[in-house]
Amino acid sequence: MENTKATPQTTGSIPAPAASAGASLDAPLGAGAGARAAWLDPGVLWLLASAAGFGSMAIFAKLAYSGGLTVPTLLATRFGLAAILMWGLLAARRLSPRVPVRTLVGLLLMGGIGYVGQSFAFFTALETIPAATTALLLYTYPAMVSVLAWLILKQRLSRMAALALALATAGCALVVGGPAALPAQAQIDPAGMTWGLAAALIYSLYIIAGTRVTANVPPLVASTYIISAAAGVFLGAGTLGGTLNFAVGAGAWAAMIGIALVCTVLAIAAFFAGLARLGPGRASILSTVEPVVTFLLAALVLGESISLIQIAGGALILSAVLVLQWPRKAARRAAL
Repeated sequence: MENTKATPQTTGSIPAPAASAGASLDAPLGAGAGARAAWLDPGVLWLLASAAGFGSMAIFAKLAYSGGLTVPTLLATRFGLAAILMWGLLAARRLSPRVPVRTLVGLLLMGGIGYVGQSFAFFTALETIPAATTALLLYTYPAMVSVLAWLILKQRLSRMAALALALATAGCALVVGGPAALPAQAQIDPAGMTWGLAAALIYSLYIIAGTRVTANVPPLVASTYIISAAAGVFLGAGTLGGTLNFAVGAGAWAAMIGIALVCTVLAIAAFFAGLARLGPGRASILSTVEPVVTFLLAALVLGESISLIQIAGGALILSAVLVLQWPRKAARRAAL
């Protein structure tokens, strides 16, 4: 996650979309502490743990659905529990939640509109299409951000960004169908694919709008407000609409708690801990492990079949993300 000039570092799992090199859990998103990390730094382990947490979210969701949970109940519970835990984390770290009123309004809008929309689209897609496919569709967002930054912010679309867009587009085509439409892919629901791509697009818009809102705000504070706003929307809408149903089995509850604790709070805390040591460039590259984790767990836990064409498409999407990181990595080396 970076400023408006750079591609964000993670998937739609992290609510605060901006950070800079050397940022810490307590430091504002714009603060830097210098390059002081290596690939074998403990920050690598933090980021891999974060990627594993985020990557397992789709698996937990599938298990929750199989236990009778609906999307509204799952999201209301996820964000409700996560908000409580995030406020507890702020208190434990003695981190002040005070932000300017204008910033607070922006954070609440990011959570109540942007993060709600992205999460609803992502978890709705998971109802009808495979977990691995959903994760890869979401991972097209870095290329989308580059295009939106060009269209909306009038930033230059570099050759590397154009190449990344081409790779991501080709990869997406292979993931959702491919030229031969293998049997495993022929059953993919078009509505589910639409929801998956919508999640990526909404998250891209959320990042473009949110990078300025979150500037100079401690990342845990920004995340807490964004998650709390999403919790309020999902709990309020579910209560008013009568769509919440908590009469589910222990397995579904375990999956819900896993999403809130492992895939949200712990994954966010681990990401920022790793980011503080490695900086956003390396953090973004390590975050590409997320869809790989989803792929592996989808096959091992859910028994999803993964075709060679889907693997090729996933490789193209991940290549697009790495291509987008290359200019910043080279620039950082030149500055050392």
